[in-house]
Amino acid sequence: MQSGIIQVKIDDSRVTIIGKEWDYSKGSRKGSNQTNAKEFTRITIDTNQQNPGRLLSQKLFDLTTSYHCDNIMKWINQTLNKDVKRTIQLHW
Repeated sequence: MQSGIIQVKIDDSRVTIIGKEWDYSKGSRKGSNQTNAKEFTRITIDTNQQNPGRLLSQKLFDLTTSYHCDNIMKWINQTLNKDVKRTIQLHW
């Protein structure tokens, strides 16, 4: 596991999880602008396919701790239930 950023994008019935390396040239604090950080992994899951929660959790467990995985999954479920397009970016 490496430190960096997890970005989650929700668009209609698709959830995309993006792992990014921390861009120290923009600063080392959580508030630093990390929008152009280098992407090292990406997965897109259609929520209509079989077991989307398990697939998302597995990818998140590869990137972060179970605590953060649980919080991200709660956010994903809440956001999907509201039927809105959203993006969240978390630092780990």
